[in-house]
Amino acid sequence: MAQTITEKILAAHAGLKTVHPGQLIEVAVDLVLANDVTAPLAIDVFYEGGGKKVFDPKKVVLVADHFTPNKDIAAAEQCRKMRLFARDQKLLYYFEGGEAGVEHALLPEKGMVLPGDLVIGADSHTCTYGALGAFATGMGSTDIGAAMITGRTWLKVPETIKLVFHGKLRPWVSGKDLILHAIGDIGVDGARYQALEFSGSTVADLAMADRLTMANMAIEAGAKNGIFEPDRVTLDYLQERTRKKGRIFRSDEGAEYREIRHYDVGEIEPQVAFPHLPENTRPVSKVGKIPIDQAVIGSCTNGRLEDLRLAAQVLKGHKVAKGVRLIVIPATPWIYRQALAEGLFDIFLEAGALISPPTCGPCLGGHMGILAKGERAIATTNRNFVGRMGHPESEVYLANPAVTAASAVLGMIGPVEALPQKKEKGRR
Repeated sequence: MAQTITEKILAAHAGLKTVHPGQLIEVAVDLVLANDVTAPLAIDVFYEGGGKKVFDPKKVVLVADHFTPNKDIAAAEQCRKMRLFARDQKLLYYFEGGEAGVEHALLPEKGMVLPGDLVIGADSHTCTYGALGAFATGMGSTDIGAAMITGRTWLKVPETIKLVFHGKLRPWVSGKDLILHAIGDIGVDGARYQALEFSGSTVADLAMADRLTMANMAIEAGAKNGIFEPDRVTLDYLQERTRKKGRIFRSDEGAEYREIRHYDVGEIEPQVAFPHLPENTRPVSKVGKIPIDQAVIGSCTNGRLEDLRLAAQVLKGHKVAKGVRLIVIPATPWIYRQALAEGLFDIFLEAGALISPPTCGPCLGGHMGILAKGERAIATTNRNFVGRMGHPESEVYLANPAVTAASAVLGMIGPVEALPQKKEKGRR
């Protein structure tokens, strides 16, 4: 029986030869993940369920990233509860303070997720790890608390939608634009409880940063998981970070898909998602004149080093428009240090940006950039729901790092091509 990559991984973790869409299965998990918002609830479930010791202290990962550095007393108490649990359970992987970063950037960077793994996390963007050829999905804290005890969970095998991208990318188009375009095509519930499998000649040439961005936003189409088949890009990325190999799975010829959609990327411009849904996408050329108050470059979607390099390339020689706040958030301590070493911070500071320590911060309306009533932001984040970044009467527009940086300079949403020409030193 021909199987998709998602079906093969689920079958392997269920101890079965094959599985089929709609089948309910019990699976062993390779990693269980939670953060400072969701872990305290999972910890309560763990003890209420009779938990004494986690199933494996090397496979339960806790990351303080959402409201940290602690924004208030409640956030401090949340982190304290998680910290004490990690200490009591002798967890190998507990990240806080200078060791912590945005969880879905941190774990791949540290080589903690491998091809063929099954990862569950108490955060919807756990699907990010599908970029590495793993099955990864978000769950509620109750399921996570139970999995911390048993090392197992149950799943319904999803159907798969295959998205095939081909052609050559246009200037300033990235993985963020491909996934935004696809979400605009499919809709925010068009892949509900489906697997999104990304493929095609364009995908084969994408860097890991772009793949992580695309898998990260699979949930914005309602998907259970997003996934890429492992290839040389995957293996090269992992070789720099871990000696572990993982298990390589690939979809069989003849595997059944709910549907297959094809996209010619040569026809895709940089995208902008309008409030208040990621599906409300438009090409940047069709945006019109929309002034902004804030621009945010960061998050588990676009806070990687490649994203900061792209933003710096756009910002160099320019100034942020008067009245606009530009906030740059490196997603991990390593990215922070590397951006500093490469001189990217000098470019950001010279342009008039603020630089935050690694945190989810404003993405979820937590801190470090909350919007007031009537304010408008463009951001490289993943969601723009009502009140997502602050006041319910504020607005969030989603875009890639280049468009977000350009918009900060323009004072309104616009393409890189709309920026004034940079003045050469020594010339008037």
